[in-house]
Amino acid sequence: MKILLLGGGGREHALAWKLRQSARVEGVYAVPGNAGIAQEAQIEQGDILNPAQMADLAQRLQAGLTMVGPEAPLVAGVVDEFEARGLPIVGPTCAAALLEGSKIFAKEFMRRHGIPTADFVVCHGTGEARINLGCFGFPVVLKADGLAAGKGVVVAQNASEAEATTSAMLTGQLVGEAGRRLVLERFLQGEEVTFTVLSDGRNLLALPPTQDHKAVFDGDRGPNTGGMGAYCDDDILSPQLTRRIIENIVRPTLEGMAAEGAPFRGVLYVGLMMTAAGPRVLEYNVRFGDPETQPLMMRLASDLLPLLEAVTTGTLDRARPEWAPGATVCVAAASGGYPGEYQRDKPITGIEDAEALAGVKVFHAGTRLRDGQYFTAGGRVLGITAPGASLRDAIARAYAAVEKIGFEGVHCRRDIGRKGLNRQVAGG
Repeated sequence: MKILLLGGGGREHALAWKLRQSARVEGVYAVPGNAGIAQEAQIEQGDILNPAQMADLAQRLQAGLTMVGPEAPLVAGVVDEFEARGLPIVGPTCAAALLEGSKIFAKEFMRRHGIPTADFVVCHGTGEARINLGCFGFPVVLKADGLAAGKGVVVAQNASEAEATTSAMLTGQLVGEAGRRLVLERFLQGEEVTFTVLSDGRNLLALPPTQDHKAVFDGDRGPNTGGMGAYCDDDILSPQLTRRIIENIVRPTLEGMAAEGAPFRGVLYVGLMMTAAGPRVLEYNVRFGDPETQPLMMRLASDLLPLLEAVTTGTLDRARPEWAPGATVCVAAASGGYPGEYQRDKPITGIEDAEALAGVKVFHAGTRLRDGQYFTAGGRVLGITAPGASLRDAIARAYAAVEKIGFEGVHCRRDIGRKGLNRQVAGG
């Protein structure tokens, strides 16, 4: 079978890498891809935000399945176009993708269906925002309504920061049109967890929990990024908490979307805050997370293809994936200046040395290849990913590999997975 993969980041490299391991996959084709994805797939030209063009490409390639990596093509309606032509594709329709495409839709959806989340107010202008800024105290969470590449959420610590941020968002200065409408949200105290499920519109399959690290600096300090690293470890959630999340959050979400005429088929990422009062939804994403996908794919011991096929055929109830024991850790190596204005076109060294370490895979995010040399071409450049018999072992192996990587301005967090170690110590 030929697979068409839409996207060009670390998530898509991990998906291409895993799909290439399937005995049933004849070839993977990627748009737009990156220098690392080119190791696993044939790169094709095209605009992933043009649904008709992507459907034409899938037909020309005779792709048996298309996998959508990022959110923007889903919100643009690529799945609707494929389904209209009878082409198998993994992802939700445009209507179902509103769970990520509009923070306002998602929050009001949760309110309608009794799904636990933080209190919120929707603001359409600076006057309305100014009136409501103090209603939740400080810190307060400010969220752009539309897609903002992971940078549309700001935690304002005080009134002056909140006023400056709301003004910058609502006037379009901060994240463009995505911020023209705004959600003000009560700040929740706790630990974040990513809970990912596959859904075929009727059945669901929960994947192992992961934990992302969004802030740029150790100790969750500094501005949010697209994600500075993640780990996958069964100890993140107890079986009891997993059941509670499925019954109180995931099932009501899927049933609610079906009741509203937009059944959800694809990958549902539920970003949770584990508060003293229980799990609360921070956000929905309608695709695999990045960098969560990298450690998740490394832990998947069985074939990915049957899981994706089951999403499109309504047979997820028969899926029986196998997961490697232990843990996996991904550390993002970022360009100097990221998440602000960052440097580009810096030569990268040490990728082969890193991958020479047992089990390590370096997933490319923002790279390009010129004359046999890799160069930086994005904010998050590489995702250095390693397995381990334990979380401590996986962390040690990942950071040993990080030490092999070099480019001017490179920086990374040094505490990926530490919360998991602290949890293990606290739990005895």
